[in-house]
Amino acid sequence: MEFDTIAAISTPMGEGAIAIVRLSGEQAIPIADRLFKGPAGKKLSEVASHTIHYGNILEQPSGLVVEEVMVSVMKGPKTFTREDVVEINCHGGIVSVNRVLQLALDAGARLAEPGEFTKRAFLNGRIDLSQAEAVMDLIRAKTDRAMNVAIGQMEGRLSRLVRTLRQEILETLAHVEVNIDYPEYDDVEEMTHHLLVEKATKVKIELEKLLQTAEQGKILREGLSTVIIGRPNVGKSSLLNSLVHEAKAIVTDVPGTTRDVIEEYVSVRGVPLRLVDTAGIRETEDIVERIGVERSRQVLKEADLILLVLNNNEILSDEDEKLFEAVSGMDVIVIVNKTDLPNQIDMSLVEKLAGGQPVVTTSLKEEEGIDKLEEAIQSLFFAGNVQAGDLTYVSNTRHIALIRQALRAIDDALNGIAQDIPIDMVQIDMTRAWEILGEIIGDSVHESLIDQLFSQFCLGK
Repeated sequence: MEFDTIAAISTPMGEGAIAIVRLSGEQAIPIADRLFKGPAGKKLSEVASHTIHYGNILEQPSGLVVEEVMVSVMKGPKTFTREDVVEINCHGGIVSVNRVLQLALDAGARLAEPGEFTKRAFLNGRIDLSQAEAVMDLIRAKTDRAMNVAIGQMEGRLSRLVRTLRQEILETLAHVEVNIDYPEYDDVEEMTHHLLVEKATKVKIELEKLLQTAEQGKILREGLSTVIIGRPNVGKSSLLNSLVHEAKAIVTDVPGTTRDVIEEYVSVRGVPLRLVDTAGIRETEDIVERIGVERSRQVLKEADLILLVLNNNEILSDEDEKLFEAVSGMDVIVIVNKTDLPNQIDMSLVEKLAGGQPVVTTSLKEEEGIDKLEEAIQSLFFAGNVQAGDLTYVSNTRHIALIRQALRAIDDALNGIAQDIPIDMVQIDMTRAWEILGEIIGDSVHESLIDQLFSQFCLGK
């Protein structure tokens, strides 16, 4: 498969030590040759693959020196895209790198679309679709665990398992066809049923194992939407600052200081949290604060985890009890803050209202109790043994949905066998499971879906 030659800036825009303009395609080396001049006048088309060369980028046709660069030359198929790839390492300034990119475009390259380099790696057969999606997961990873899951998927851990399951299904269907077309025994129908049940059950068990990792995998990939709620002046903003280890929110003794929703990403013992500090939920006549309170109520509905903050120095109020009612049935950690002040709160009542949810005491002012809170968050979401490093995690929402569909198809096949439905009808369900699993790795997927997936990538990747 041949494509035109594309170019893009593959490093973040801004000031830095180095910025890279990447070219990929049949004309990548000739285009770079038109712009590049080395000290010995050697052509890039004459150098060995996977070598780097010092020189200058010249403006054409004037010959004016635009940039001092190092140029890497990598000839296909041993490259990321399986095409010829050239990477021009410039000084990391916005003006210089954009100028080099423009010269490459003027020399015949086309500006790459978002994710087009990775898309070419997929279309040229270097990686499958699940591995391509893992590239973006790796870029967006916010914790070590999320990065490890993405690396495992990039290395093909999920792909290998999916291919193995599809092969199991394919071999089973082939055996069934042979048994039906060339029966050698009187009990061929019973043997066929037994074979189908055995193989379908095996595939079902593996799919269920994958789904057991889905919740934690999705948390690692996307982070937990974590909302800090409580009455005004109980220490919500102090909690945000303590978890982020930075003064992100203004902290005062004046109720209503936080007027809007503040968001920040933080990793707590490997659990990525999208932390949201809300305006104190209370009845107020202040128009601006009232808008903040309404926004707080809205984000509460979308939260995965609630951190409900109470004041140790005050008795429980009706507003506190209403907050407990508002988060009923959700994952909640109750934080009784300000333990450095005299105790006024009824802890037995707090425990009762918490209904078995974790209760942690803190003094954020004295920086006490944060370790216990972090431990509670970790144990709430990573309890048990699903963290094993040799597990194949499934974290992508698309993959999870497809695995569930494939599992339903396998269940339909097993139910059909139990109800003595004709074998050819059972085969349809097994074939459907095979096709659905193929969508995960891109063996049976519509072109429009491929375009949509890669459009979410950053430019230059």
